[in-house]
Order: sequence, then structure tokens, then C-alpha cells
Amino acid sequence: MRRSLVLLAVAIAALAFSLSSRSRGSDEAPGATLSGRVVRVVDGDTVRVALAGGVERVRYIGVDTPESVKPGTPVQCYAHKASAENARLVGGRRVRLVLDVEPRDRFGRLLAYVYRADDGVFVNAQLVRRGFARPLTIPPDVRFAARFRALAAQARRDHRGLWSACAAA
Repeated sequence: MRRSLVLLAVAIAALAFSLSSRSRGSDEAPGATLSGRVVRVVDGDTVRVALAGGVERVRYIGVDTPESVKPGTPVQCYAHKASAENARLVGGRRVRLVLDVEPRDRFGRLLAYVYRADDGVFVNAQLVRRGFARPLTIPPDVRFAARFRALAAQARRDHRGLWSACAAA
């Protein structure tokens, strides 16, 4: 009797996991597009987005902004300005999220290329172009790596944003 209950519990848990993975997996396939509204800007490269299934933490793919909220890390040069620029770009706005190969990072955040829904501005690229972010390539999500490197090189040459404000940019 006890063994039967254990087997039944394991079977139910496996079925529940399978169903949750299946429903999540179809939305998180490489190249999948999700739409929602930014409900909170966490920092320069992370937002919370209200999607059909609830609110998701979303980390921008391919870019890295100076840290302002990372536990145990002091606020870095240009962090507040990067966060403010991200808020200006997407705060409260509808966005389109395009996934690459890996749907989530090790912290469970959804990884995405972020576009403003109303005008199509590519937010990841805009942050790099204007000197608020550096490229950060983490394979296998490399679709725009060369573009981000070129935008950062130009921003650096033009002394935009963190490239002029931070000594060790």
C-alpha cells in the first residue's frame, strides 16, 4: 500500500512537470515572440514584463549595463544613468520580446531581445549605441553579437555615455 502511494505521488509529480514544461516550452522556443507591458524597470538591462501568463523578469540578451542592484556589488559608474535610460525607453510601455536559443538564464529570468511595440525601437541595440551598455556575448545566444560589438566600438570612438564618464569603461 505504501509503495503504491509513493509510485502514485511520483507519477503525479512527473505528469505535472511534463504539462508545465510543455506549456512553457511552446512559448519559449528559439525565435518565439512574446508581447507584454513593462511594469517595472529593475536596472539598465533587466525589466519586469506583464505577459499573458503573469509577470516575468526579463534580462536583455547580448548587453550588460553597470550594476546598481546586484547584492554585494557596489553601485558602478553610470549605473543609475543606464537604469534611467532604460526606464525612459520602456517604462510602462508595451514591448515585444524575441527569444534566442536559451530561453532562461541560471537565475530563471527570461532572456530576450526587446523591441518597443509602438515604433519597433530595438532597445538592446539602443542602449549600446548611446553608451549605456557594453556587449556581453554568452553563447549560444549570439544572433546580434557582431552588431552590438560594432555599436559599442562606435560609441567608444565618439565618447558616448559610460565611455566618457567611466575611467575603466
